[in-house]
Amino acid sequence: MKHFSLADLANWDRFTRANFVNSLSGFKSASLIASQDKDQHLNLAIFSNIVHLGADPALIAFVNRPLEAAPHTLRNIEATGFYTINHISVDQISQAHQTSAKYANGVNEFSEVGLEPMYQADFPVPFVGGSPVQYAMKLEQIIPIELNNTFLVIGSLQHAFVDPACMDADGFLNLDAAGSVASLGLSAYYDMKLVQKLPYARPVLK
Repeated sequence: MKHFSLADLANWDRFTRANFVNSLSGFKSASLIASQDKDQHLNLAIFSNIVHLGADPALIAFVNRPLEAAPHTLRNIEATGFYTINHISVDQISQAHQTSAKYANGVNEFSEVGLEPMYQADFPVPFVGGSPVQYAMKLEQIIPIELNNTFLVIGSLQHAFVDPACMDADGFLNLDAAGSVASLGLSAYYDMKLVQKLPYARPVLK
């Protein structure tokens, strides 16, 4: 194993450093967040930092980059209070990745990359057609992270759409069977394979 110090990282170019640090935290979910402004201009952007915060109430968060780098999703969510999160299938990877490009404000990424907005459950923001797992969120709290000018966006679950064939009796979602992909670093995507599912861990009586 080779040792890399903070001083070593500081000497790398910013893309090498970003790739390295982004990969250290391991595989992450790859999801598309759909939002729209008050004039119903749609926005779609890929995120790989979706975080489960709790099941009761059902809270899910994501980290939004600094506003100067990624303003549209956060501003739309602040304006309307609603958004959807959509898993990415293998055949959507290229289109989903393209949403990370810095499109101008008001540009509809659905149209630009060739993905279909799909409205359901009377929710005001569309889901991504063909996404294997889709869920609707209501904004609850935005927490500024002063260390790097990012924002933790916390939402409450409103609706979920999942193929019942991918759901176990105990509520566990087999995302490999659903066809959801994972991400690593800034631009690598992986399909998933279940290695082992274990029972709830309890102390062993001796």
